[in-house]
Amino acid sequence: MSTLRRVATDRAPAAIGPYCQGVIHDGLVYTSGQIALDPATGALVPGDVAAQTRRVLANLAGILEAAGSSLGQVLKTTVFLQDMADFAAMNAVYAEAFGSHLPARSTVAVAGLPKGARVEIEALARLA
Repeated sequence: MSTLRRVATDRAPAAIGPYCQGVIHDGLVYTSGQIALDPATGALVPGDVAAQTRRVLANLAGILEAAGSSLGQVLKTTVFLQDMADFAAMNAVYAEAFGSHLPARSTVAVAGLPKGARVEIEALARLA
């Protein structure tokens, strides 16, 4: 039986609850959902959903790289939006980050996110 290995990096914010940034199991990396917290300060980055999406994707990239993976190895993401009216702006930043690599994705509207964030994204990736 394969063991679970936790991922921890200072390139993403520390967990704000009883969970870890990510888990590696059987060649896959499962990330916790990331909101737009600055890893250095723990504060939500200022700005619109595009600015928050950039920070979220940078946080995810940091976790994935610490695990031995990358955004280019992502198989599936789930995007949580506080307001579906932000979809186009989030999608434009998301498309920049992933380029021609097109992981499977679900996007859902939610009633609220931690710390008043506008977007949260979690990912499932394979190890590089």
